[in-house]
Amino acid sequence: MGKVLVAMSGGIDSTVTALMLHQQGYEVIGITMKTWDYATSGGGHKETGCCNLDSFNDARQAAVQHGFPHFILDIREEFGDFVIDNFVEEYMAGRTPNPCVMCNTHIKWRALLKRANSLDCEFIATGHYAGIRQHTNQRYVISKGLDETKDQSYVLWGLDQELLGRTMLPLGGYHKKDIRQMAMDMGYPELARKSESYEICFVPDNDYRGFLKRRIDGLEERLADGWFVDKTGRKLGQHKGYPFYTIGQRKGLDIAFGKPAYVTAIDPESNTIVLGDESDLEQNEMTVVRPNWIKYDGISDGMEAVTRIRYKDPGCLSNLYNDNGNIRVRFYENVKSIAPGQSAVFYEGNDVIGGGVIQRKMP
Repeated sequence: MGKVLVAMSGGIDSTVTALMLHQQGYEVIGITMKTWDYATSGGGHKETGCCNLDSFNDARQAAVQHGFPHFILDIREEFGDFVIDNFVEEYMAGRTPNPCVMCNTHIKWRALLKRANSLDCEFIATGHYAGIRQHTNQRYVISKGLDETKDQSYVLWGLDQELLGRTMLPLGGYHKKDIRQMAMDMGYPELARKSESYEICFVPDNDYRGFLKRRIDGLEERLADGWFVDKTGRKLGQHKGYPFYTIGQRKGLDIAFGKPAYVTAIDPESNTIVLGDESDLEQNEMTVVRPNWIKYDGISDGMEAVTRIRYKDPGCLSNLYNDNGNIRVRFYENVKSIAPGQSAVFYEGNDVIGGGVIQRKMP
């Protein structure tokens, strides 16, 4: 069957992935990646999610019980240098980053492949809810998971063909309830009942503003005299610093208008935040930079695709155009709250054509 290196976080999805492949006859090696040490980061909460000792022990225990090897791989240094530095830099540039995409694209898969090569593993496998197959043009294609509510194809757009050619995603054809039942049947009732973490692994308290303050000395003091302005440039009141706001934000502005106001633009150079009505958030065009192509090796101008601009976005019909190495996206209807720094992912049916990063546009 072949030898496969399985990324095991200690959670239900990756554990069932490893045991499923083991039962199918693959020679499984489990690996748990330590990406972040929350105890030393100055946060006020205990470690949660995939980077705590309990998770490591859960992953190792499952491997030991089923007789396959398990390793812990410490990638804190490369993860921190790349993913966390990028996270901070993006907010400081007035954008809203997507660290899970960055981590998958540049850190986790590369670290897995490197270790897979040293252990003579033909494949790497993860517990993502997405499909993978080879298309008729011989390219490897990611597609949506069967369970639309759990589909994670959006965060995998950055993987290149070399990585995809070595990747197995066994959960793509299952619903979450089936995986919970499998965990019960395999003798892991506690795992089946385990709650899921949707937080960024290095911001387990979900307070990214607090994280930025801890990372950058004097951030609040330096930026606290910035202005909220309307679209004509008229000053409306002072804000707490541009990195603490995101496009489309309505709550937590601490400024009263008598009507709802939304963040419609962020200008880091002048520490200015533009506020407007909900209708001011609507756009029908955007530029996407650093595209990575999956289903095809590029696109022809005017190609139709469903474009998703955030993780839980159902997507909107659009046309794609080449633009000096970037992609110009023109939507059929206005879309709301396009946030620079987030991922734009292009779909043809259930297949991922490719994706890129939304570029900042000033009004």
